[in-house]
Amino acid sequence: MQKIICYTVLIFLSLRANAQTIDYGNNIATGKYYSVRGIKMYCEIYGEGKPLLMIHGNGGNIHSFAANIPYFAEKYKVIAVDSRSQGKSVDAKDSLSFEMMADDFAALLDTLHIKSAYVLGWSDGGINALLLAIRHPEKVIKLASTGANLWPDSTALIPSIWNDMERQYDSSRNKIFTTQKEKNDWKLFMLDYTQPHISLSALHKIHCPAFIIGGDHDLIPVAHTKLIAQNIPKASLWIVPNSGHATLQEHKDDFDKRVDDFFSNP
Repeated sequence: MQKIICYTVLIFLSLRANAQTIDYGNNIATGKYYSVRGIKMYCEIYGEGKPLLMIHGNGGNIHSFAANIPYFAEKYKVIAVDSRSQGKSVDAKDSLSFEMMADDFAALLDTLHIKSAYVLGWSDGGINALLLAIRHPEKVIKLASTGANLWPDSTALIPSIWNDMERQYDSSRNKIFTTQKEKNDWKLFMLDYTQPHISLSALHKIHCPAFIIGGDHDLIPVAHTKLIAQNIPKASLWIVPNSGHATLQEHKDDFDKRVDDFFSNP
């Protein structure tokens, strides 16, 4: 009996060690490319249960959710994806918009034969979550959006960040970019410098329950995050104390539980 118990403990410790060493975003065991609207979109799927789509921020990739995926994969089918022109989802074209990406995610769910999903988005991914619910409402059961903004200016981003972006634009707008990485980095910068353009009236079209989140020291002013919540009919608001932009990383345990409770409860 003692040997059986020891063997069971060793198996458990081995499984836990393997879980801790998963290289999210580079996991060849589950990573796969899907043909989506003219590109090969990279995706990793973890767990079983109701589908949960995770969307990262600007210049990020699946690894942005490395600390959160294990928790949610215990009860959801986590669909972690590299957004267009980011991570392994390469797109060499010049154009990029949030609307384009929202349509990508709807098409990805169709490709995976998933009728609708819970959606968790961070930063640009939070914007994508809002637009997915606006443009493809049938695809979203509930959404959680942290660190999103509705338009590009000093009321939607804290002034210091917006001023830095203006200086970067002024210093780089006449440069000739030669490498594909330079061109892609500029495309991603211009995405956030010139977009999004979501009106308050557009938010009224979101009829699924929404959990709007921001840090009390976020890059997005608290007043702007509150404005988003106030204009979505079925929205809840959480301003995370002592948190910057990375609410899901800085307060991982509390964040995971609160978002899970929101998704789980009627």
